[in-house]
Amino acid sequence: MSLFPQEALNEGVRKREVFGWAMYDFANSGYTTVVLTAVFNAYFVGVIAGGADWATLAWTLVLGVSNALVMLAMPALGAYADLRAAKKRLLAISTTACVGATLALAWTGPGDIALAAVAIVLSNMFYAFGEALTAAFLPELARNNALGRVSGWGWSFGYFGGMLSLGLGLAYVLTAQARGEPATSFVPVTMLITAGVYGVASLFTFALLRERAVPQAPSMAAAGLGASLARLAATYRQARLFRDFSWLLACGACYQAGIAVVIALAAVYAEQVLGFKQAQTMMLIFLVNIAAALGAFAFGYWQDRIGHKRAMAITLVGWIVMTVLAALARGPGLFWVAAVIAGLCMGSSQSAGRAMAGLLAPPSKRAEFYGLWTFATRLSAIVGPVTYGLVTWLTSGNHRLAILSTAAFFLVGLALLRPIDLERGARAALQAG
Repeated sequence: MSLFPQEALNEGVRKREVFGWAMYDFANSGYTTVVLTAVFNAYFVGVIAGGADWATLAWTLVLGVSNALVMLAMPALGAYADLRAAKKRLLAISTTACVGATLALAWTGPGDIALAAVAIVLSNMFYAFGEALTAAFLPELARNNALGRVSGWGWSFGYFGGMLSLGLGLAYVLTAQARGEPATSFVPVTMLITAGVYGVASLFTFALLRERAVPQAPSMAAAGLGASLARLAATYRQARLFRDFSWLLACGACYQAGIAVVIALAAVYAEQVLGFKQAQTMMLIFLVNIAAALGAFAFGYWQDRIGHKRAMAITLVGWIVMTVLAALARGPGLFWVAAVIAGLCMGSSQSAGRAMAGLLAPPSKRAEFYGLWTFATRLSAIVGPVTYGLVTWLTSGNHRLAILSTAAFFLVGLALLRPIDLERGARAALQAG
């Protein structure tokens, strides 16, 4: 039995096209792994902001601004992509912009808070656009009964891309540290490596992935804040007609808030609480990526077998266990165990969410509904890290209490998962066309 069966794909879809689609996960994973999770977040807090009491809160607020912009723009961008069959074209623009903004991070150093903030806001915003646009291709490629495993192929392959960027960066960091160079010397080079891998790997996507959608309208009203808000309101009103998709949005907004904390602040926690050095943190995140790749790949098959909803519930329980272990850790041993659990749950939960959104999205509005899914996940990316930052600020830097409070997001997500009926939601999506 093949691990990548042709029957999992829609008619006319070739495996090499799915490889091209998965290569985008491979390309962009280095951005979250190196910039948001392993290197630049801790560099921003400890070097650019000089380790000030407000530094962690400042980092979370910068991410919050970026995610707020995504929330305003993505529903309109998704609607435009559907109307003009422009997913691939918009994906190329967002990729170029994210790579450029990531390159700009290489020119930041102590005190360059404004430049670093602007570059993070832009790079994270265009990364989110690309993530949503590439996700909208999933239902075009995979059959409904195989969304979980095909989504898992992409997520697991993506983590290997993250490991490539991180591994190259780690090799340079270890060499630079052996020469006695400071972080201001080697961190900028890791940004150049990350941007390079992103740009080169994404070329496979643009060479192999087809735009199957057909234009639904010759034009669309000029975009802007007013148009974005109007489209968001219209999309929200329509999505409310799909009760199971609405429950999924609420569930996703909660559990993704917890995941956003891990992505944005794992390295900060390791360095501030457990005294990890830069190389140790990068090796820790490397291990997390290995676990995440295995989790996303294996879990995708299991998810299609036992059901998306049950599979998601299991991962949310795993996340709760992880936060408790991280809060209890007094040395690196238990924290490494928590990190492995986080990796397994991260790959599986994010892959499952993407597959469930595809199952519940009407075929003619996939990019638009994925835009709304992105709205929910970006809302969570504001609420989760900012909550963490506020807890550390209000408790004079108590990161243990902050990470423990993150378990509440997973508990609420688990409760909001219960009302979702995926069969009913899938029927509603197909009837809407």
